[in-house]
Amino acid sequence: MRGRQPLRPGLAEVAVVAPGQLALPFTGSDTDPCPLPASSVPQSRRAVSRALAGRRVRIGDALARVPEECALEEALAGFIPLGKGLRVTLTNNRFTMVSVKRAQAGYTVRLHRMFIGAEPRLMRAIARYVVHNDRRASEAIGAFIEHNQHVIRRQVRAPRLLKVRTQGRAYDLQAIFDRVNADRFEGRLQARITWGSAPARRRPRRSIKMGSFSVEDRIIRIHPVLDQVSVPEYFVAWIVFHEMLHGKHEVVRKDGRRCFHGPEFVAEEKTFADYERAVAWEQANIDRLLGG
Repeated sequence: MRGRQPLRPGLAEVAVVAPGQLALPFTGSDTDPCPLPASSVPQSRRAVSRALAGRRVRIGDALARVPEECALEEALAGFIPLGKGLRVTLTNNRFTMVSVKRAQAGYTVRLHRMFIGAEPRLMRAIARYVVHNDRRASEAIGAFIEHNQHVIRRQVRAPRLLKVRTQGRAYDLQAIFDRVNADRFEGRLQARITWGSAPARRRPRRSIKMGSFSVEDRIIRIHPVLDQVSVPEYFVAWIVFHEMLHGKHEVVRKDGRRCFHGPEFVAEEKTFADYERAVAWEQANIDRLLGG
């Protein structure tokens, strides 16, 4: 996806969780979603860490926890620094298998359900990634994900409703898509295209993702900031071409991480007729695009 910053790592990315999710200490009661075992007071540092880590819950969802989430928290707690909170949520996300929000108080971790029942060695790797963003741990997690791709493929997903808007104020994306498809893909590339929604802006942009391609839904979204007459049509066509290439080239793995722009992808993108002119225009006008 075309942007001004490196793409997300994919298999183990750091995700930003919406603010306002309050966390409070939880000391245990009949409604404790993840009660500690009724045993003697732990003495070792690791035992103390297991007792203290992960004892944070969000108000209002204490009763919504599932046993598997509690079990994963207990498995990870022994490897979390003393006094740090830990919250694990299980997901069925088809693209992001592990995501982490790191804060001074602790860690909020989202894990795909494939990690349920994983062996202790993998739990240590996940903890190293959560705490230290450890590269070798990330590679171990990536290998586990690759080995369990069948778990992702068999997930049944409800169809997503999409409001397609191809005609903008300045450009018709469908016309650009059809022309590029005929010229570069012999009309064979199957995808839908739409202008994206204009995000609410509370502060100046530091980066901009000018296009995206959803592999699962085969939907191309183009940032609406490009829908103005001051943006050359060849530049819009280049962004569309870039996203269409994501529908042709598979994601490759490099050094244990998923690479969305492999060598073949980059080489073909440079064959775009206006590639150099489009890159030059972007470099000269990026501040204006960021200003929206």
